[in-house]
Amino acid sequence: MRLFAVADLHLGFAANREALAEIEPRPDDWLILAGDVGETFNHMRLAFEALLPKFRQLVWVPGNHELWAVAERDAEPGVPVLRGAERYLAFVDLCREYGVLTPEDDYPLIVVEGREARLVPMFLLYDYSFRPPEVAKADALAWASEGGVRCADEQFLAPAPFSSRSAWCEARCEETLARLEALGDETVPRILVNHWPLREALAKPPRIPRFSLWCGTKRTEDWHRRFNASVVVSGHLHMPSSRLIDGVRFEEVSFGYPKQWRGRRAPDAALRQISV
Repeated sequence: MRLFAVADLHLGFAANREALAEIEPRPDDWLILAGDVGETFNHMRLAFEALLPKFRQLVWVPGNHELWAVAERDAEPGVPVLRGAERYLAFVDLCREYGVLTPEDDYPLIVVEGREARLVPMFLLYDYSFRPPEVAKADALAWASEGGVRCADEQFLAPAPFSSRSAWCEARCEETLARLEALGDETVPRILVNHWPLREALAKPPRIPRFSLWCGTKRTEDWHRRFNASVVVSGHLHMPSSRLIDGVRFEEVSFGYPKQWRGRRAPDAALRQISV
């Protein structure tokens, strides 16, 4: 089978919802959805119902937009708006209803174009450590604001039951680290998947470089080497790219907002083939 990946479908936009119909069927292949499918459970259902008939298996990792608790978007009569870890786990439950793999499942051993690989979907968040060394963490938001940058996560992404998004990030990193170390010294290459970039150098949007605060954690800087990765897949930046670092390919696979893809590429072309 072949492995494909796409991130940042942002199905809150009508044009992006319509674009799903243009994705060609690949019934023998797997598709990674690397976060920011949308903001609501209905967005996720829409993605699954459009894409599951076209692929053998879907794999999902969360982005920040799935974690947004926006009452007017989520409102269903008699259903409370979920926040924080409770919201994430509710999305995991939804994935399991559809047979979609998540970071909470065992990391599958797969065969991609005849080569074995361990697929590792992760949920790691960010901790504001992607900032200059002279900027203290307590001053990080002010530093970003001075550059005209503020992320909506500060309003919509609740970390409950954790004290902060940084604390939630630390817990997710520790849990994932333990699982990766438990794999031992197997020689099978790994495909690491996370919505946010694993390295700071990849998290600097040229127009808004101070947005890096919300783009990952320095804790993962060496994970591509430490855990025998052949490929690292991410999204979040809306800057599709393919780079080789330390012999490892880093694939940013964002689709993006309508203004970012319309007239530039067909929706089906946004799917990146991932080779081991």
